[in-house]
Amino acid sequence: MNEYYAATAYRSDRLPNQPASKERPWLRRFSCIRLPWGGTEDLAPVDFLEEASPGKLRRVEIDKKNREEQLAAGTYVPAPYEHVDFHDRHDHERFRFAVWSKRSHFWLYMLGGGRVLFYVAIVISLLSYFSTLSLTNESWKEHLYSSLPFEAVWIGPPLLCWALGALVVYKFPRLWVKPSRGPLWELNRRTGLVTLFDYDNNGAYKKYGTIGEITAPFHEFDAYLVSFPDRQGLMMHKLVLGHRYRDILIDFGALVSIGPAHQLPCALWDFVQNYMDTRNPLPDLPRYEEYRHLDPTTADYDRLYARPPRLWIDMGDELFKAYVQDMLIRIDAITTLQRPNQMARHVEYVD
Repeated sequence: MNEYYAATAYRSDRLPNQPASKERPWLRRFSCIRLPWGGTEDLAPVDFLEEASPGKLRRVEIDKKNREEQLAAGTYVPAPYEHVDFHDRHDHERFRFAVWSKRSHFWLYMLGGGRVLFYVAIVISLLSYFSTLSLTNESWKEHLYSSLPFEAVWIGPPLLCWALGALVVYKFPRLWVKPSRGPLWELNRRTGLVTLFDYDNNGAYKKYGTIGEITAPFHEFDAYLVSFPDRQGLMMHKLVLGHRYRDILIDFGALVSIGPAHQLPCALWDFVQNYMDTRNPLPDLPRYEEYRHLDPTTADYDRLYARPPRLWIDMGDELFKAYVQDMLIRIDAITTLQRPNQMARHVEYVD
């Protein structure tokens, strides 16, 4: 293996034989479907495409050029929070995931939730107004005035939440922009290891701020499609990685929106396998374009097939939209649940 990659790096063609799996608790067996290893397609959640669209890449390139010019001229002023570590990393070596702090989520929910509830309250108020108008002898204007106190009860609180959230988010970032205490998990392509960051750590985090790290090779995990009903009884699905021999669970529910379509978690599982597999190049996504030459397998692939180094950044908007649409179609047709589990050749599953 290339010296760049650790001996523990994952390769889909070099899976080691492993001990028999441990039996899962009955509740996990009831609510989960184990997804097969192997047979992956070149898929990724559409959010992974759109978060670094060609247009955004071009803006980043322009901003970087302007920053270098200003640094050379001594006129550069750092952007707010430019040097704040939000604990996330996503490049050719590692995918480290972190969420924002509870304070940040509070104000974002205040803004977004207030806006949504305001529109809902407007609809309810209009329906209430017109349904009661026919039951009264008042003119439409008189009925409007007499209904205002009642309608204000519906409309006022969400409007206040929306306005307050917008004021804080857009005008006072110091009140809400705050990193969380640290990352949640990491997938490391270079080492082939998966890490769950432990904020209990036998009390060490609370006493000393020491974050524990629970680490295991990627091939010792299995992916599960977890299904559960929402409040309306509609089945929702998400992806979870579970260690085969230890109590390590990595929940991807915060990474990709939980929804009623099982295809999206399956596409995410294909992406995770492709990202970790050093036998093959990095997934060809816009966000990895600036790193492709740094990953040996990917660099060799690009030279062999003469892949343009600026494929994504120079792509037109219409062509990118067509690519996104094609990705959606291919995700909808994903065949994960019909594939054989290639890991079963190397592991005896007891459940």
